[in-house]
Amino acid sequence: MKKLLNAGDRESGAIRKKQENDLKRAEKRRAELDNLFTRLYEDWVAGRITEYNFNMLSAKYQDEQAQLDEQLNGLKAKLNETRQTSTDAEKWISYIRETAYPTELTAPLLNTLIEKIVVHDAVKMEDGTKEQEIEIYYRFIGKIE
Repeated sequence: MKKLLNAGDRESGAIRKKQENDLKRAEKRRAELDNLFTRLYEDWVAGRITEYNFNMLSAKYQDEQAQLDEQLNGLKAKLNETRQTSTDAEKWISYIRETAYPTELTAPLLNTLIEKIVVHDAVKMEDGTKEQEIEIYYRFIGKIE
């Protein structure tokens, strides 16, 4: 269990750190664009740039702002998903601790730990025996190979 969590923590920690850095960079650029747009408007009002240049740069900045807004939404969603995965693993561990030494297999215990069980069709082997694959998907962590 610890190996599973440690491997997942290292991997998700690196991914989360990269996502947080990407998010900070995008937020910083978005703030820079807001400042650039403000200065551009002030330059236009003061007559330091032409209306043509204002419109051209304004459109460029607005396009970049829209792209950054889309990127920020995607990054925030991915970061939340990564955080949720860690939270789900922690929940699963707490469920396991609660039910570490069950005396009997009960329906509530199964419902707590197992999300779904997939039973595949039986395959008849050459020697006449049958094999049937069963996949168990655990709550919060999925299928463990």
